[in-house]
Amino acid sequence: MGIRILIADDHHVVRRGLAFFLKTQKDIEIIGEAGNGREAVELTRTLKPDLVLMDLVMPEMDGIQATKIIKSEMPEIKIMMLTSFSDQDHVIPALEAGASGYQLKDIEPDELIDCIRKIMSGENQLHPKATSHLLANLSKKENNERNLIEQLTKRELDVLKEIARGKSNKEIASTLFITEKTVKTHVSNLLAKLEVADRTQAALFAVKNQLVE
Repeated sequence: MGIRILIADDHHVVRRGLAFFLKTQKDIEIIGEAGNGREAVELTRTLKPDLVLMDLVMPEMDGIQATKIIKSEMPEIKIMMLTSFSDQDHVIPALEAGASGYQLKDIEPDELIDCIRKIMSGENQLHPKATSHLLANLSKKENNERNLIEQLTKRELDVLKEIARGKSNKEIASTLFITEKTVKTHVSNLLAKLEVADRTQAALFAVKNQLVE
């Protein structure tokens, strides 16, 4: 079975050029072309391609929004961004939307084919600029979360760990030898400091940051 591809780009010449080149590959079949994000979503629903080659900036709906919709409805479909933009404001939202690849339009044709095949075999394919933005963003998030943890008092940290272990306020009070009212105060303080909405998010935060075994 060949790789069934949908091309989404608002420039007709780009679409035609990509389709013409990709059709020369025995294991690739071009099953459709979309001129904007909305068309890309509709054609993906109808044609069920294996992979969508997605431009970022398009009329009616951009590639990021289209990617979010496609990945939420059809998570098995791979999406590779093929764009002229390599800045953080485009790279990070595209990857967070669920793209498996991010390449620039000046990519060598053979390299593009290689990336498509690797994505279909389960690998992520990111342009070096996209990789550096992703790493910088992760590092920034980690630093921010560390700073939030450092704001907690020792007692608030103890309460957070017990929340992550699934204990109720009553159980936490018993474990830490404090009153239930004091536990409630610590809980509301730590939720505010960690910028989370509820106990579940606080527990996830604790687990993610390895505060509990």
